[in-house]
Amino acid sequence: VQLQAYGGGLVQPGHSLRLSCALSGSVRGIKYMSWYRQAPGKEREWVARIYGGGTTDYAESVKGRFTISRDNAKNTVYLQMNSLKPEDTAVYSCSAARGSIVSWGQGTLVTVSS
Repeated sequence: VQLQAYGGGLVQPGHSLRLSCALSGSVRGIKYMSWYRQAPGKEREWVARIYGGGTTDYAESVKGRFTISRDNAKNTVYLQMNSLKPEDTAVYSCSAARGSIVSWGQGTLVTVSS
C-alpha cells in the first residue's frame, strides 16, 4: 500500500485545518491507520489512530481538538484539527499497519503561526 498525506499549510492559532491521507494499492488487511507528527528538533510523536472497526485513540495533547476519520469508498483517512496551537507545528505523516508491517507516506507540513 502507498500513502500520501496532504492538506498542510500555514494557519493562525485557533483556526482549523483538515489533513488527508490517500491510500493506493492493496488496502486489504489493514488493521489500523495512524497519524504521527514530528516537530523541528523533536522526536516523532503519535497523534491519533483509527481501527478497522472505527474505534479511535488520541494523544492527550490533541484530545478534544483533533478528530480522525476515514472514508472507505475513497480510501482516505482524515485528520480534522481544530483550535490549533503554535506547538502543533510539525510535519504530519500517516501510516498503515497490516500485521507486523507498517507502511508510511510522505508527510505534509503544518505551521501554526500568527
